[in-house]
Amino acid sequence: MSDDASALPINPASLDVRSLYAMFAGLCASLVAIGLARFAYTPLIPPLIQAHWFTSSQAVTLGAANFAGYLAGALLGRPIASALSNRVALRLLMLMATAAFFACAFPLSVSWFFAWRFASGLSGGAIMVLVATTVLPHIPPARRGFASGMIFLGLGLGIAASGTIIPKLLQFGLQDTWIGLGVLSLVLSVASWFGWPAATPSAPLAKAAPHAVRPNGVALRVLYAQYAANALGLVPAMILLVDYVARGLGRGAGVGAGYWVLYGIAAIFGPVILGNVADRIGFGAAYRFGLALQAVAVAMLALSGNPVTLGIATVILGIFTPGIVPLVLGRIHELVPHDHVEQRAAWSRATTAFALFQAVGGYGYSFLFAHTNNDYSLIFWFGATALSLAFVVDILSGRNAANKPATN
Repeated sequence: MSDDASALPINPASLDVRSLYAMFAGLCASLVAIGLARFAYTPLIPPLIQAHWFTSSQAVTLGAANFAGYLAGALLGRPIASALSNRVALRLLMLMATAAFFACAFPLSVSWFFAWRFASGLSGGAIMVLVATTVLPHIPPARRGFASGMIFLGLGLGIAASGTIIPKLLQFGLQDTWIGLGVLSLVLSVASWFGWPAATPSAPLAKAAPHAVRPNGVALRVLYAQYAANALGLVPAMILLVDYVARGLGRGAGVGAGYWVLYGIAAIFGPVILGNVADRIGFGAAYRFGLALQAVAVAMLALSGNPVTLGIATVILGIFTPGIVPLVLGRIHELVPHDHVEQRAAWSRATTAFALFQAVGGYGYSFLFAHTNNDYSLIFWFGATALSLAFVVDILSGRNAANKPATN
């Protein structure tokens, strides 16, 4: 197949093969570098501890290494693409995530494992910044919502795949599990290789109307803060859900993996469900509702080990883990409706804020976990508090905006 997929059509009536292939490449990238590279680690924590590769505190800290790398990737994604081009950068980032899987099959030391978990996180953060802005300009505007959903579908597919594939791979051993994930990532990297557009389309971006209202800087800063708090709220489930069920509640790794599968299935449908809700009530209102619902779900994990309660909380958090991404993107477009350049810059800042507090949360929670005798409930309460504060701030900022006199 030709290496030139740059001349993608801007015909609003349909998507041709090259457009679909670009979307497939985006799906593969989010699947490899985030869906698998981040989320496959969660169901592997109990086996890593039981196989004596690492202690419980080391295993959680190594999980946080991915978050630190994600922050670095969010900051470095655009400079890397400027130096190499988006197409080359995305290819190399997928290969980096793939190499990390193979390297983690050999636990030579904690430092070695940390470095490769960091590298996989860097790949994920950079891809999150680059993938949508690489693919969506080549998609007809009328189909970009569909294309966004397909790209972020990779997150949910990765979670579901990690919960179903990991238990089967573990039957062959922990080392073979990492190698198997590496082989899967390599196949997806090769399959997407020629799908990336080579350049930005020549069609000019829409310009802001002469009398358009400037972006609300305060509202954007509030959104960044909320997205950062959202990271603090989601990290406990990302890291500890399987371990909490398996070791904290004493139900075993198999049951823990079952909850992770449920989490992944919910994640697959999350962007679609929340996108439909946002179409009806607006992205701002949908995100406000989402903050409240996530806070309740994380609090449910802290309050009860009842299987039904755990199942409900798992589904809610699974829906919102990938689902908040299109919600925040859509909210940015609501706040900055006409300026495509500012939309991209705002999305980069939002992703960096999420990545920063994801890393802070990962290391902070791992410290608390190690120094509170593995107190799962405390970690979940911290997450619920962060989400509750974000919800309260949203309510207060909304009231202030409503009371402010309109200006043109």
